[in-house]
Amino acid sequence: MTKAKAVKAPHPAVKLKERVSAGVRQQAAKTLARKQTPIVPPDNVAARAMVLVVAIMTFLSCLTLGAVTLVRDTAATWQTQIAREATIQIKPADGLDMEAALADARNIAAGYRGVRSASIVDRQATARLLEPWLGAGLDIDELPVPRLIIVTIDPIERPDFAAMRAELAEAVPNAALDDHRTWVDRLVAMARTTVTIGMAVLALMLSATALTVIFATRGAMAGNGHVIEVMHFVGAEAPFIAREFRRHFLLAGSRGAAAGGAAAIIVFVLFSWWSSHNVATPQGDQTAALFGNFAIGTSGYLGVALVVILIAVLTAATSHVTVVAHLKRIET
Repeated sequence: MTKAKAVKAPHPAVKLKERVSAGVRQQAAKTLARKQTPIVPPDNVAARAMVLVVAIMTFLSCLTLGAVTLVRDTAATWQTQIAREATIQIKPADGLDMEAALADARNIAAGYRGVRSASIVDRQATARLLEPWLGAGLDIDELPVPRLIIVTIDPIERPDFAAMRAELAEAVPNAALDDHRTWVDRLVAMARTTVTIGMAVLALMLSATALTVIFATRGAMAGNGHVIEVMHFVGAEAPFIAREFRRHFLLAGSRGAAAGGAAAIIVFVLFSWWSSHNVATPQGDQTAALFGNFAIGTSGYLGVALVVILIAVLTAATSHVTVVAHLKRIET
């Protein structure tokens, strides 16, 4: 019977060497797989605070832009509606045949080129106009109530109001023509003032956002100043370091701006939904009279998207300029 050969066990030193080699290989693999640590910490208290501040400023900026858009569109609608009508008012007087005077004034106005129609506001409609102040059941024959004629104007070809006013003064002495020019001028001035103020507020908010980013960038550089200086002195160029900061703050600013813009859009959608579901109520009627359907429209939503992009780009550009200026001071 042949004896089996004994298997020689490996030496303990060989086993230890193999274990060490395996550990070294695993550590090297982990080191290679590990991502390079960025210069700016990806997430800390300061970064989260900056994202929150950017989100709040973006939200307020979008609300301001939406309000400016709403006022501008509403003022344009008011201006169009007012400019399409003129009013002839005839005051009562002793011995004046009101119905004949109304008919004469209507015929005079309707004969001018650029006038689409001229209609007399009847007694019932006049009583309804005065009902909120004088109560129901009013007999306008017992009171010296002026009567009105509504003149509808062609928006393309406007009539000669000066000639119409002169002819009315000669034929119906108690008639007064109001072409609403004063109201239109005041409305345009109010709308322009409101838009100017809104854009100024928007510019202040963007400036505040830029200052916030500057302070956040300086704080990040102060926390990592030794790393930046070492990298700079060992050969890292300023564009590389600035690019790292720019990438970090672009991502942070994009998150904050997107959150603020989304919150503003939700507010606009909720207001529009409320307005559309309260059309038949007194509150809804008053809101619709002032602001239409309370919708900012496509231009408003595009403006919100533009503000979000602008703030994200402003955040990145501000951090880039701040870092480059800091590195230039180190070199000098």
